[in-house]
Amino acid sequence: MKTTTIYVCQGCGYHSPKWLGKCPDCGAWNSFTEEVRGREKGGRLAPAAGVKAVPLCEVAGETEERLSCGISEFDRVLGGGLVAGSLVLIGGDPGIGKSTILLQVMNHLAESAGPALYVSGEESARQTRLRAERLDIRAPKLLVLAETSLETILGQIAELSPRAVVIDSIQTMFTAGLESAPGSVSQVRECAGKLMVAAKRSGIPTFIVGHVTKDGALAGPRVLEHMVDTVLYFEGDQGHAFRILRAVKNRFGSTNEIGVFEMKEGGLREVANPSALFLSERPVGVSGSAVVTTIEGSRPLLVELQALVTPSSLGVPRRTTLGVDHNRLALLVAVLDKKVGLHLSGSDIFLNAAGGARLNEPAADLGMVTALASSHLDKVIDPQTVIIGEVGLAGEVRAITQPETRVREAAKLGFTRAVIPAGSLTQVSPLAGMEVIGVRSVEEALERLL
Repeated sequence: MKTTTIYVCQGCGYHSPKWLGKCPDCGAWNSFTEEVRGREKGGRLAPAAGVKAVPLCEVAGETEERLSCGISEFDRVLGGGLVAGSLVLIGGDPGIGKSTILLQVMNHLAESAGPALYVSGEESARQTRLRAERLDIRAPKLLVLAETSLETILGQIAELSPRAVVIDSIQTMFTAGLESAPGSVSQVRECAGKLMVAAKRSGIPTFIVGHVTKDGALAGPRVLEHMVDTVLYFEGDQGHAFRILRAVKNRFGSTNEIGVFEMKEGGLREVANPSALFLSERPVGVSGSAVVTTIEGSRPLLVELQALVTPSSLGVPRRTTLGVDHNRLALLVAVLDKKVGLHLSGSDIFLNAAGGARLNEPAADLGMVTALASSHLDKVIDPQTVIIGEVGLAGEVRAITQPETRVREAAKLGFTRAVIPAGSLTQVSPLAGMEVIGVRSVEEALERLL
C-alpha cells in the first residue's frame, strides 16, 4: 500500500500538500493538521453489476410509512415521524439536552417497535445507565453500546437489526482506514459516509449527535450537513427551562416547524401550548411590553416583546437585541424618527423577545414599533391587545399571511383586541369576544394603542 502525507484544515476540510499558517479557503489560522493516507495500487472501483437508470415515472410511488417517536413535538419537527433509512443530525450547545431527548425517544421506540441501539462514545455503559435511571427509562429492549470503533458498531448493527440507532457523538467515532485522530475532518466525513450507506441499505433510521463550535455552527466539515437527510438544532439558554428544537434541513418535511420542550428533573417534557408558556410571566401595567403573533411552520405562537428606551450618555448610543434582527431594529427606529416624529437617535435601545423566542418574520414589525414607542413615551399598552403587522419604509402597515390563524390563537388565550393591517381585515372572520382593528400606518396604530 502506498501512503501519502497531506495537511487538512480542521475548519473546512481544505487539503494541502504542505503545512499552511492560514487556510486559503475559510481563512482560519493554525488549523492544519497532518494526516497520512493509504492507497492501494490499482484501486479503481469496478462498476456495480445490474445497476442501470430507470424512468422516473416507473419508480414505485408508495407512501412512506413513518415511525412515531412517542413525543409529538419531536414527530412534528421531523415531519410526522421517522422515515426508514433516514439519517438525522442533531446539534446544540453542551448540556442543552441532546442526549436526554434521544434517550427518551429510543426508550419509546424500544417499548413500541422493537430493539433500539444507543451507541455512546462519550460515556460508559454504567454512566448511561445512571442517566437512564434518573429519566425513569427501563425498556428491556433498549440496548447500549459504549464503543468508538465504527467497524465494531456497524457489525453490531448488522447482527442486532435494531429499529433505530443513535450515535452519540460523531466526533468521537473513528474508522481504522484512516490514521487521523477521532474528531478530525477526515474521520467525521468518512464515518458519516459509512453510516449513511448502512442506513440506506438496511432501512434503519439513524440519529447522529454533533458538537457545535463557539460560533454555534456544527463542528466538522460542512459536507456533513449535506450528507444527512435532516438537520435539527437544539436551542435555548441553560439558565431557562425552555428548549426549542428547530429543523434547518428536512428532506421529508417542513424546515419551518419547531418543537418546544421544558427541562424538568425527569428529563425533557413537551409543551402542548407554547404561547401560554412564553406569556406566563408577562408583567402587567408596564410600559415597553407588547404581544405579537408569529408563525413557526404551521403553528401560531404568541410572544412578548420587551423594549427599553433610555437617554444615552455615550457618543454612539447602544442598540442591543435578543431574539430580534439587529438590522430590523435600526430600520424601525428610522421609521419612527422620520414618519412619526419620535426622535430616538440619542437613546440607548434594548429589545428582547421574552422566553428565548426568536422572531424572524416581518409580521412582528408593528409590535416592535409599538413597544419602542411605549417605552419612550412611558405609556402602557392594553395587556389584552395583540399587535400584528409588517412596517414599510414609508411608515405604512402592510398585509400579512395567515391573519385569521394568528387572531384565533390570541382569542384562545383570552385576548380581546387585535390590531392588524387594514389590508388583512377581509381575511379574518368575526370572532365572539374579539375586536379586530385595521390600521394603515404606524402613526394610526400608535394613536389607537397609546
